[in-house]
Amino acid sequence: MLLSVVMAVSGGPGYLRASVDSVLDQPVRELELLLTGAGACDTVAAIAADYRQRDTRVRQLAGTVTAGGARDAGADEARGAYLLFLDGGDLLLPGVLERIAALTAESRPDVLRLGHDRVDRWDAVRPGASGAVPAARNQLFRRDFWAAHGLRFTGGPYADVLPVQRAYLLASDAGTLATLDLLCVRHRLPATGERRGAGALLDAYGRLLTETGGDPRAAAARTAHLRALLDMPDDAPEAVPARDRAALFRAAKLPGPYAAHRARGAVRTARALVPGALLRGRKAVRTRVLRTAYRADLLRPLDPCLAVYGAYWNRGIACNPAAIHAKALELAPHVRGVWAVSSRHRDRVPPGVPYVIEGSLAYWRAMATATYLVNNSSFPGGFTKRPGQVYLQTHHGTPLKTMGLDQRGYPALANGVSFEKIVAHADQWDYSLSANPHSTEIWDRVYPSSYEHLNLGYPRNDVLFTTTAERTAEIRAGLGIAPGQKALLYAPTHRDYRKGFLPRLDLELLARELGPDHVLLVRAHYFYGRSAGLPGATRGRVVDVTGHPRVEELCLASDALVTDYSSLMFDYACLDRPIIGYAPDWAAYRASRGTYFDPLSGRPGETPGAVATTQDELVEAVRSGLGETGRTKVLRKAFRDRFCPYDDGGAAERVVRRLFLDGGPG
Repeated sequence: MLLSVVMAVSGGPGYLRASVDSVLDQPVRELELLLTGAGACDTVAAIAADYRQRDTRVRQLAGTVTAGGARDAGADEARGAYLLFLDGGDLLLPGVLERIAALTAESRPDVLRLGHDRVDRWDAVRPGASGAVPAARNQLFRRDFWAAHGLRFTGGPYADVLPVQRAYLLASDAGTLATLDLLCVRHRLPATGERRGAGALLDAYGRLLTETGGDPRAAAARTAHLRALLDMPDDAPEAVPARDRAALFRAAKLPGPYAAHRARGAVRTARALVPGALLRGRKAVRTRVLRTAYRADLLRPLDPCLAVYGAYWNRGIACNPAAIHAKALELAPHVRGVWAVSSRHRDRVPPGVPYVIEGSLAYWRAMATATYLVNNSSFPGGFTKRPGQVYLQTHHGTPLKTMGLDQRGYPALANGVSFEKIVAHADQWDYSLSANPHSTEIWDRVYPSSYEHLNLGYPRNDVLFTTTAERTAEIRAGLGIAPGQKALLYAPTHRDYRKGFLPRLDLELLARELGPDHVLLVRAHYFYGRSAGLPGATRGRVVDVTGHPRVEELCLASDALVTDYSSLMFDYACLDRPIIGYAPDWAAYRASRGTYFDPLSGRPGETPGAVATTQDELVEAVRSGLGETGRTKVLRKAFRDRFCPYDDGGAAERVVRRLFLDGGPG
C-alpha cells in the first residue's frame, strides 16, 4: 500500500464530502483513508460511516479529544508506506498521487514537501503560507521514519510545530528531504480564524528547542515563524490576536511595528462599539437620538434573565422561536422573553405576550442588554453583538433550494444580495439549530463560521407529535372543514422570478373536479402577505388560509399536503401523511434558484410521495386515495427517515435545556 491518508474530521461537516472524494477519486488505488476525530456533531460521524460502508479503503477510527490526538491515532493504525495528514475540508488536487507515487518509488525520501495553496470561506484561493510556518498537511512522511523517531503531535494549538520541524531537521541531516514542485494540497482556512495565543506558540518552540538540544536551526525556524505571523494582515485567519503581538515582537526581537498594530486595534475596537447600520442612516434627529441611546445602552450590564425573540424578519410570534419561548416559560421561568415585532405586524401579537417595536428605543435597549437572542431569520436594522450575548439561529426550514453563499451561482437570484452581510450575520451566531443531518451539512458550508451545530430537531414540529385527536378536530371545525371531508393543504413556495402569488392550478376547477367531499386549504408563501388574493370560493371548498397564524395547525387539520418545492414538505413528513408533489415548472425553478436534490426523481430519500406535473395528474392522484400506494409509502418512509430523525415531540425541551439551563456555549 502506497499511502495512508489520515484525515482529522473534528471540524464541521460542510466540506467533508468534497475532501473525502478528493482522496478516493485519485487514479492511484493503493491508498487507505483513515477518518479519525471526535467530530463537531453526529452529522460528521454519519458521513464518515457512509463512506466506510461504500468504500473498503475507508477506515473509521474512534474519536479523540484533540486534532493532534486524532492524527496520532491515525498514524498508529496506518498501514501505508507513507503518511499524509489532512483536515476535514482540505482537498487533494486531481491526479497528484500519480506524481507522488512516481517520486517516492524513485528516491524514497523520508519527508516530501508538497506544493500547496489555501482557500478561504469565500472560495478565494490564496498562495500557500510561507515555508516558515510548519503544517503537517503540506508534507508526506515515510511511516517507518515517523515511527522510528517517535514523532507525535502535541496537544492544543500549534500541534504541528514539534513533529514537523523535527522531521524536517532529521531528514535534512540524513539527506532524505525532497520537494515536489507541484500544487498538491488545497487547505481550507477556518471560517473565522483560529486565534491562537502567543504563549502557545512560544511554548511549542520551547519544546522543540529542548528536544533538539538547542539546535540553532530550531531557533532560526522559531524566528522565521514569528516573523511570518507578524507579516500577516490583521484579518488573516492564522493571525494572532492583537493583544499577543507585543509578545511576538519581543520574542522575534523586532522593533517598532507593534505600536502601529496596537493603534489599529484600538480603532477597530472603537468602531465595534457603534452599530454600522445606524451610522449609515439618515442624519435625522430621531436617528441621532436612537444612536446615542443605543451606544449608552451598550455600556449597561447584560441582563442574565432577558431573551429577545424574533421570527420571519419581525413578522410576529411564530415558528421555532415561538415554540422555544413557550417551553422556556414552562422550564426556565426565570428567563423573561420579549418579542421584536415590526409596527406593521403588531396586531399579530397575542394578548399578554411582551413585545417591542422594531427600531424603537425599547427595541434597541432590549437588543443591547439581553443575554439571549433567538431568531429564525435575522434582527433587522443591525446590532452590535456584545461579549456574553448568546445568539441561537433556529432557521425556518430544511433547505431544498440553494441558500447562503451557494446563491452566488445564480446571479439573477443574488441581484442586490450582500453576501458579506450574510457571512457577518453568521459570525454572530453561537448556535445553529438543525432538524436533520442534511441541514447541518448545508448550513455549515453556506454560512461558514464558528458556531456550534445543535442537532436537536425543530421545536415548531413538536405539536405534530403531541396534539390530541380532540384538538385536531377543533382546528378542523374552526377552519370550516365538515366531518368526513378530505382536506388538502395546498402550499406552494414563492418564485424568485415572479412577483405576487400566482397558483399554477385552477383552484375552482380542481375543487369542482374533486367534488364536495374535498376541501382545498390554500396557503400562499408569507412573502406575498396575509392573503392569497383568491377571487372567490367554490361553495366553501376553497379556503384561503394564508393569514392563519400557525401553519402547524393547518398541517394537523389536513389529510394530505400538495406542494412543489416548499420546505413545509419536510415538516409535514413528521405526520406520516400523504404528500403529493405538484411541480409543473421544475426545470425553470431549478435553473433559476438551484436545488440540492431532485424531489421528482423517484429516489428514496428525495421524493416524499406521489408526483404530478399537470392538473389532470394531480386530480387522478387525489382521487386514487390521496396518492397512496405501496410505492409512495416506501418513499415517504425513506424521506421521513432522512429528514425527520431528530423530531419526536421533545425538541423544544432539548433546546431550552441546552440554551438556558446547561450553561450556554462551550
